[in-house]
Amino acid sequence: MAGLWLPTLLSAMLALLLLWGAATDLRSRIISNRLNLVIALLAPLWWWAHGLALYPDIALQLGQAAVLFALFTLLFALGMMGGGDVKMLGALALWLPLPAIVTLLVVMSLAGGVVTIATLAHHKIMKRIGQPEIPYGVAIALAGLWVLGERYLNPLTS
Repeated sequence: MAGLWLPTLLSAMLALLLLWGAATDLRSRIISNRLNLVIALLAPLWWWAHGLALYPDIALQLGQAAVLFALFTLLFALGMMGGGDVKMLGALALWLPLPAIVTLLVVMSLAGGVVTIATLAHHKIMKRIGQPEIPYGVAIALAGLWVLGERYLNPLTS
């Protein structure tokens, strides 16, 4: 365990990375592979800071991230999500225990609905032609921030 400062610093770094991903997705509808790689590569430091054992803790983290990535890759193949969104979810799943992933998915779904409605309304108001691209990275980032902030804002979850 690395004390309290390292997990807090890593949480802040992840929050900034998620905000960056949301901003770039909103602006250009692209989430950088480099951003997702940084999120994924910081996860082992997160594991070490929280004292996770190689087995079963880290093995479970890798397994659940792989399952989540595979499920959302299927949605990508069906044209329902962007590739950057799927990679961001997979990288974020490396950080979270299963209960937090469930919360992430619920909040992401709700936020995604709001983002979709807002995008469709904006598309219609601006009288744009064609299908609108939904910046789902915004919903993923909001859900990630929700899950990260929960432990600080709700003492009952600690």
